[in-house]
Amino acid sequence: MARALRETGLSQSALARAAGVDRSTISQLLAPETARMPNAQVVAACATALGVSSDWLLSLSDRPESAAQLLAASMSLTEAPRALVDERIFAWHREAEGYKIRHVPAALPDMLKTRALIEWEYAPHLGRTANQAIGASQDRLDWMRQANSDYEIALPIYEIDTFARAEGYYFGLSEEIRLEQLDRLELLATQLYPRLRLSLFDARKLYSSPITLFGPLLAVIYIGSHYLAFRDRERVEIFTAHFDRLVREASYGARDVPRYIRGLRAQITGLNLPMRSK
Repeated sequence: MARALRETGLSQSALARAAGVDRSTISQLLAPETARMPNAQVVAACATALGVSSDWLLSLSDRPESAAQLLAASMSLTEAPRALVDERIFAWHREAEGYKIRHVPAALPDMLKTRALIEWEYAPHLGRTANQAIGASQDRLDWMRQANSDYEIALPIYEIDTFARAEGYYFGLSEEIRLEQLDRLELLATQLYPRLRLSLFDARKLYSSPITLFGPLLAVIYIGSHYLAFRDRERVEIFTAHFDRLVREASYGARDVPRYIRGLRAQITGLNLPMRSK
């Protein structure tokens, strides 16, 4: 309690008023020779006034933060605007520069998309500001591609399959844009390996929500309108193990993905090659 008073700058009288007790009660608790233990209500009131946890005041914990503060430090919920690379995502990438970035995207990864696909996808949402928004995001996308971080991306097979067929989310997407995008994916997956590792997993066997792991620092789950971010080591390790399983049990590893993409392209152009090799 004496340490907390020094660090907060509160006087004994101020603490007594905030805790709703007599100043003499605080003096007795601070006296080195006292053997008196306060009741739970006084402990809780003093802890609240001092901004620390009750357990820390009672020497039951070495962390002075309250449970709410610990939770806020380990987990946060932030808004996820409909944008290519918003301020929050970009800040997390910069924070984790040099660490491996592991990513399960909600759709095809933005950083690997052609401009034509980005315009098709974002223009309906951004309206007349689409070109401005895309231009503003281009520098950030370039930075992410060139940053001193390795990228490992795990994508469900159905995502790239439905893209190639212009089904579901990609309904109405022209053949020209699809072929250009597949060519780009094959090129990047080949040229940037091993700094970029793209694998395809079967969502019928393994499922994953959209998630990004920024090295050992942070795990972020995308839930649509918000990001749910975890910083405590235990949860980051759990999500990392989840991602590593997606890669370990992927149907197509990083070396096989270019071949798979060529098969998709061949099917679009009418060569009737099988979607999936057996």
